[in-house]
Amino acid sequence: MPELQLTPSQTVGPYYSIGLTWEDGSFVVPERAAGAFWIRGRVFDGDGEPVPDAVIESWQADPEGRYNHPDDPRGAEAHDFRGFARAPTDAEGRFGIHTVKPGPVPGPDGSTQAPHIEVSVFARGLLNRVVTRIYFADEGERNAADPVLQSVPEERRATLLAEPVPEDGYRFDVHLQGEGETVFFAI
Repeated sequence: MPELQLTPSQTVGPYYSIGLTWEDGSFVVPERAAGAFWIRGRVFDGDGEPVPDAVIESWQADPEGRYNHPDDPRGAEAHDFRGFARAPTDAEGRFGIHTVKPGPVPGPDGSTQAPHIEVSVFARGLLNRVVTRIYFADEGERNAADPVLQSVPEERRATLLAEPVPEDGYRFDVHLQGEGETVFFAI
């Protein structure tokens, strides 16, 4: 019997985003939800060029720190809160997620994690998604006590902070490589 060879790995092709669309798209909450805002940003490659066909997928707790998932033992209730969004980038690498600020959630060893959003980035040229978090720059005290954020070298923490913008929410850019590369987590 001939020996079978492993299939070589391939990067994601240019049409992968066709299968990643989602009915509610960029909306974690409805457009007129109380406390709703936008997190807007851009995705850049290692040369600082915009990535026009990436997908940003987010997962987060509600404002009380509960997840819209049956495995959350705290009994999350979904009142027009999906907890999930999938936002494509445009030709200039821009994306937007319409959401509300999540509450703090339980962390390891009885700690509390600062409000944050889990983010997966899918893009052409990546063998696997990359995973990061969005923390909020205006949550200084909570961020200082967050065990995950504090595990990141101080000089790199800013790559995980969404900055408030006066227009309509926060700004968070993703740098896949190069100068200012976003911190990604191995999960």
